[in-house]
Amino acid sequence: MESFEKSWYVLHTYSGYENRVKANIESRAQSMGMGDFIFRVVVPEETEVEVKNGKEKEIVHKTFPGYVLVEMMMTDESWYVVRNTPGVTGFVGSHGAGSKPAPLLQEEINSILRSLGMSTRSVDLEVQVGDTVKIIEGAFAGLEGHVTEVDTEKEKLKVNINMFGRETSTELDFEQVDNID
Repeated sequence: MESFEKSWYVLHTYSGYENRVKANIESRAQSMGMGDFIFRVVVPEETEVEVKNGKEKEIVHKTFPGYVLVEMMMTDESWYVVRNTPGVTGFVGSHGAGSKPAPLLQEEINSILRSLGMSTRSVDLEVQVGDTVKIIEGAFAGLEGHVTEVDTEKEKLKVNINMFGRETSTELDFEQVDNID
């Protein structure tokens, strides 16, 4: 079952090797010309602040120890490259014997990426200060506003919305707005 649609898959790895597997997949994708099929590799982590002996220390914990998320198009070649990466023991959702795995549901990956503070989808939003956008997600969904600031690094923008006869400014993620045609 070859799929030419981008989907997220879960890889099982040796525990403690998640970051090494991520680096290996990224370098193999580049060196083997698979950049058009293997997109993002994510090791879900969360940072906690622990106080020990009166000193605050940030500790990074793996959200899913032994697992790595990869966004890819499932072709025979991309499956082979990822599956045979050192440290990868297999795909979650694959029944073995060379069968392809089932991708994560969109709701599952949206929830995981949002909890990590990451964009749930790659957005090719082309807006400039002064453009009008339609808000498609969040508290202001359905409203239109004027862009006052664009931060392409963080994929955020500031939009002025006219509410109750007053201008209200809000900060939104790129994925929360759409261009108005």
